[in-house]
Amino acid sequence: MTYIHDIQKLMRNLFYNKDKARGKEKTFLKLVEEVGELSEAILLKDELKITEEIIDVIAWIFSIANLAEIDVEEMFFKKYAHSCPKCKNNPCSCDSI
Repeated sequence: MTYIHDIQKLMRNLFYNKDKARGKEKTFLKLVEEVGELSEAILLKDELKITEEIIDVIAWIFSIANLAEIDVEEMFFKKYAHSCPKCKNNPCSCDSI
């Protein structure tokens, strides 16, 4: 089984030097570009492209987290371990969709 920490470490090993040279702001712009590509794939209902773009979005999220020195696995489970952080229910019962 692969854990979030392992994926984040892989992304750090692969891309940290490039991400650091690019900086957080430009790395964030790459994330936004990928989100735009995901949006286009969703509108086109292209399931293969949706899958590819979701993976790219996740990869860029890890790049930003690595630059910000955030342990995604730790913070994710700290926030979402047992319930919705807003309504505190599991499953979520917030009014919004």
